[in-house]
Amino acid sequence: MPKKPTQHEYLTLNEVLAETRISRSAFYRMRAKGLAPELVPLPSGHLRCTRAALDAWWAARGTTAA
Repeated sequence: MPKKPTQHEYLTLNEVLAETRISRSAFYRMRAKGLAPELVPLPSGHLRCTRAALDAWWAARGTTAA
């Protein structure tokens, strides 16, 4: 049975890019303008996006994931 996503699920940047269908360069341009989903740094320095943050980002645009 597939794992049900939780609000505390952390997505990698590649997972976010795949779901949003945004290129990496476009994502970073959007992030610089404050228009991208919020990313949180891990102690390792890697960036992650919570499922809740990505869902909120989709909701703010009046769309749902493809």
